[in-house]
Amino acid sequence: MPKESAFFGKLVRPPRASAEELQVELEDGRSLRLDAREDRERSAAVAGLLAELHRLGRPVYLELAADGRRLERIHPALVVRVAELRGGDGEDVEVELEISHARHVLRRDSPDYAELLAALRRGRESRSPVAVAETEDHEILAVRPFEEPAEGPPDLGSPVEARPAVRLSWWRRLLRRILSFRRCVTAKRARQLFDLVAGRTCAPLAPAPPCIPFLYPDDGCWGRAHEMCRLLIDTGARPRKVWIYGSLTAPTKNHPSCAVSWGWHVAPTLCVRSGCFFGRQEMVIDPSLFTGPVPKATWKGAQGDPGASLESSHWTIFHRSSGGGSTQTDPGFTSTNQVLTTYRGFLQARSINVGPPPYAHC
Repeated sequence: MPKESAFFGKLVRPPRASAEELQVELEDGRSLRLDAREDRERSAAVAGLLAELHRLGRPVYLELAADGRRLERIHPALVVRVAELRGGDGEDVEVELEISHARHVLRRDSPDYAELLAALRRGRESRSPVAVAETEDHEILAVRPFEEPAEGPPDLGSPVEARPAVRLSWWRRLLRRILSFRRCVTAKRARQLFDLVAGRTCAPLAPAPPCIPFLYPDDGCWGRAHEMCRLLIDTGARPRKVWIYGSLTAPTKNHPSCAVSWGWHVAPTLCVRSGCFFGRQEMVIDPSLFTGPVPKATWKGAQGDPGASLESSHWTIFHRSSGGGSTQTDPGFTSTNQVLTTYRGFLQARSINVGPPPYAHC
């Protein structure tokens, strides 16, 4: 896309809306006057999203028509750190961002390939936050440095040290199994709890707190999982979490390409009683992939990598690196709310750009 038909930066002030038009003043001095009469629902969504991004102080990438005044697509920026770059000059580069479980790529045929790769390398070396804008398929469009607000980076809680596994005697294992059975629920109750959290899904064109953006499965699973655990605990349930690491691809009707690719994923689990003596099974609660509770094996199988590894954790682990060498907590749910806010915006932007999910062609 030619640079003159795009804008990447912050809005000067919140958009001004009337019955006929939406006026947006850009950081580079341009002013967009968008016709609000063609599609009032879309125009209202654009106004709401731009106002929220201005409130948060987040950059946005706008694809403009040839006249430089009419909005065609909107891409909120992801503010992250660059963790790793895989691939060299002249190749597609796989970009690992912190924290993000989506698979991001810089395509070698990007018109700004050299400039973008240099910006990503500077971000990786400095470990400073960058704002990254990308397409619906997570192909990188723009990168720019991002200055932290005065209050500093989000509080991700305290690191948790990994404890070595302790081999218990058979009678201690049996006692633990009997005692832990108390946290198990019936299959009927598990279904009710699944429906409880799934019912918090967002309206795609007008997502509002405290909804959970299940309809944007691409990214943000750690925030969704933590919020689901909070809701489950409020009912008296005792969830845990399951983490999967691998080269993951999951089919979904909630992405225009009908699939999402991840490097890892996480969801809550519940212990569910079965018919045999003290029988139980960990069932996964993941409305981004399923319409009901499923066994771990089913959850893993849906993500396309037979060699992927599964790891369980206490529900309080907010983020966990592969192998568990680095973990973070979020006891006050501050970071959880920030993650949910970010991906509500991404869901709203996708709904503006290509229509709201689910997509009938999938």
